[in-house]
Amino acid sequence: MNTEVPTLVLGAVAAAFGLGSLVLATVIGPRRHNRAKLEPYECGIEPTPHAIGGGPGNAAGQRFPVKYYLTAMLFIIFDIEIVFLYPWAVHLDALGVFGLVAMALFLFNVSVAYAYEWRRGGLSWD
Repeated sequence: MNTEVPTLVLGAVAAAFGLGSLVLATVIGPRRHNRAKLEPYECGIEPTPHAIGGGPGNAAGQRFPVKYYLTAMLFIIFDIEIVFLYPWAVHLDALGVFGLVAMALFLFNVSVAYAYEWRRGGLSWD
């Protein structure tokens, strides 16, 4: 039991800090709402028709579609997941059957997520 106490204390402190911050922000935070505050924030600059730039599929002054950013985030997520394959490949002989089974489960998990995104249409550029 003594070995888990520091971890439990750290978890309790982290939870108390998070909940305390939320409660404190609710209690002392401003409650003035106006129309400008409730609108979504998009870099603070109004788009103009004569703006410089605009790439393929994006006329000058128009915003990029959200699908572009979602595809970029998916690439980063799957790229980071695949980085975990390198240490496994380097120490494959030391890990034995346990390492093989763990990596098979990891690859299955990544494949399920990839198939889900593909079926959902998250990877199509349209």
